Amino acid sequence: MSVTSKNRSSSISEAVAPWSDVARLLRGGDAGTLIPVVIPKHRRRQGWLAPLWLGLLALLSGLMFTINGDDGALSFLAYASGILFLLAGALWWWRSSIVEIEQGTNGVLTRYGAVSRTLDPGRHYLWHPWSRVAFVVDVATEIPYSAPVMACPTRENVPLRSIEFFMKLRITDAVLFVRTIGAGNFDLVLSSAVQDAIRQRARQVQTERAYDLRGSDVADMQDLLNRQLDRYGVRITGCNIPDVQLPAQYQQHLATRERVAKESAAYEQEWGLTRKRRIDQLQMDIERAKKVRDARIVEVKASLNKAREQVAQLLEEQETNAQRVRFEIETRGRSGLIAAENEAKAQRRLAQAYRDNRAVLQYELALRRLEVGAELAGQAPQPVVVRTDGDGGADTSALATLLAAQLLPRTVALPAAERNGKPADGLGNAGG
Repeated sequence: MSVTSKNRSSSISEAVAPWSDVARLLRGGDAGTLIPVVIPKHRRRQGWLAPLWLGLLALLSGLMFTINGDDGALSFLAYASGILFLLAGALWWWRSSIVEIEQGTNGVLTRYGAVSRTLDPGRHYLWHPWSRVAFVVDVATEIPYSAPVMACPTRENVPLRSIEFFMKLRITDAVLFVRTIGAGNFDLVLSSAVQDAIRQRARQVQTERAYDLRGSDVADMQDLLNRQLDRYGVRITGCNIPDVQLPAQYQQHLATRERVAKESAAYEQEWGLTRKRRIDQLQMDIERAKKVRDARIVEVKASLNKAREQVAQLLEEQETNAQRVRFEIETRGRSGLIAAENEAKAQRRLAQAYRDNRAVLQYELALRRLEVGAELAGQAPQPVVVRTDGDGGADTSALATLLAAQLLPRTVALPAAERNGKPADGLGNAGG
């Protein structure tokens, strides 16, 4: 096979070589070509038949000499040469029948050109003259195979520069492999299958996520290839995508985006550090404020306890004062109560005495009433009638009116002066 890639493509082929080069070709390949199948050069010539025929001819010649009665040196020489030729032919036949199969390989045995069976590693003897090992197939080594796919389009139909696909495969059935396809044809089939699988996978990926194909899970591709190659007796044991190459312009675009993403990540990291520093500072401030608050709370609690002590002391003093005032009030109340009780007793005794002297008191009261009535009657005012009308023939002169005006106030003031115990001056003068 020849895959268009620069020094990274793999090629599988078969080679024709002598038995001495079989191991070298199977293990190391030839000029960068992987060779899992070697066709050994057939060395079982029919040359060993010549000594056998010569030996038989010599024996027949000796027999003829014996029949003719010649028992001399000629018959002995014929018998001796015939035996030697037969031994040489038999030895040549034994030596050419030995076949040694390398470890990790299987030999495909053919008889008359038809595949009969496979030979396991070790020494085998092919006694049949027309049996030979047609192919030596490596069935133990995992063959590394690299298949880059060029110009592989993505979902947006952007052709990728290349996608490199690496896998390891192993031949599981030597007879099926050499009889069905062969190494040369298998290289073409494998290349076509790998390219088809890679293009299907690339069609499912967006261009900007093409680098995600590196090291991605390709188990579905491996299963697909195994289903396709199982008919040829080949099994893929592992595969991956080691590298993806984008177009130069798009790669530059992704490099710019990656640079911007890195700058953004650096900015985010720097902002994260700044935010963390600020958060730490705020937490330190919060802790400091908590300590100040706790100290103030302690001070407030101390002040509160002190205020409570003072309030308790004041309450105790107020209670003592209230108790003292209560005692004083109770003492004064008891004293007042005793005085009231004594006064009530005195009043009761006095009332008893008044009830005993009721008749005397009524007599004295009646006498007092008479005295007061007599005194009031003696001090009662005297009415003065002054007639000023002219119908009765009285004096209506101006002199009479003047005298009445002077005597009237004195007459009214006289009872008041007598009540006070003093004689009225005007009245005395008037009487004189």
